[in-house]
Amino acid sequence: MKSVTEYQDYRVYMQDYYDERKRVSSFSWREYAKASGFTSPTYLKLVCEGKTRLSPQGAEKVGMAMSLAGFELEYFKTMVTYCHAKTDQERKIAFESMMELAANNKVKLVDGDAFKYFESWVHPVVRELAPIMPKATPGDIARRCCQCVSAGEIRDSLDFMVRVGLLKKNGDTYEQADKHLKGSSSVVSMALRYMHRKMAVFAGEAIDRFDPEERNFTGLTMGISDEDYEQILQELDTCRKRIAQIALNSRGTDRVYRLNLQLFPLTWGKDKCDAKEPN
Repeated sequence: MKSVTEYQDYRVYMQDYYDERKRVSSFSWREYAKASGFTSPTYLKLVCEGKTRLSPQGAEKVGMAMSLAGFELEYFKTMVTYCHAKTDQERKIAFESMMELAANNKVKLVDGDAFKYFESWVHPVVRELAPIMPKATPGDIARRCCQCVSAGEIRDSLDFMVRVGLLKKNGDTYEQADKHLKGSSSVVSMALRYMHRKMAVFAGEAIDRFDPEERNFTGLTMGISDEDYEQILQELDTCRKRIAQIALNSRGTDRVYRLNLQLFPLTWGKDKCDAKEPN
């Protein structure tokens, strides 16, 4: 069975544990629950099906019943906290604790690198900026950034991207490596939401901070159908890919820019509006 640190959903880990025990023995949900100190023989089955949840005390009992101890038990308990978190901030704190537990015990966490890259605006900016500034110090790169960032943060970003293979270091010069961090888990989605929030703040500041010749803001308010919406998404995706190709074929870089493609509702749909009407 895979290590607990390869999981981000405690219910999946519990189910895999049960399936593995069942495969080699006559293990039952009743036995599973009893070993964990629960009187209901189907309680853990309901947990795995998402029909109920583990409490912090229950997480410890179940973890011990699965023979977890030390940092693996702490990881499992923190994973329960992560899965039950109600906000991105709570979820982020829990996942960072999971990453710290894994790092302190020299274990690589699935999607950990992708989470770290996407949660901060610094990494993608430095990845574009460092290669066009040969022999630049972290302080030089920090001063080139429009947003406030320290030389220490730049140094940490450079070291991180070299370690995960996003940048290659040749002496005092960096170059981009042909590698991308990808992930489709809830962890990566959470990190991307942090990135989008931060970039949206930067976009708002840019309206007053930069001259119109240096930035471009346009908008369109429109009434559309659900079918129109899907078609517009396809057009936006095509546009994004064309712009990415222009950047890829560029003969040089003068500045690092951020492009936000934003399409969001200004009114509720009729179904939600009807639901809000008094009886």
